Amino acid sequence: MSVSMLKMYISFAGMIFLFLSLGLIYLSRNKLTGLLAGIVSLLAFICLLLGGLIIIYIVITGPTR
Repeated sequence: MSVSMLKMYISFAGMIFLFLSLGLIYLSRNKLTGLLAGIVSLLAFICLLLGGLIIIYIVITGPTR
């Protein structure tokens, strides 16, 4: 597998984490209450942070040959 394809798959994982965090935030703010909402919100924050770091890594490393 080439480096370009590997970076593409890693960026897809980052986008999935970002969309997952969006759904979890919606769920915790509108559908859940109490401690469960806090736990889901914390999980969403972790997904957001992880997805953001992955996307920043992909952008900073630049294009491949």
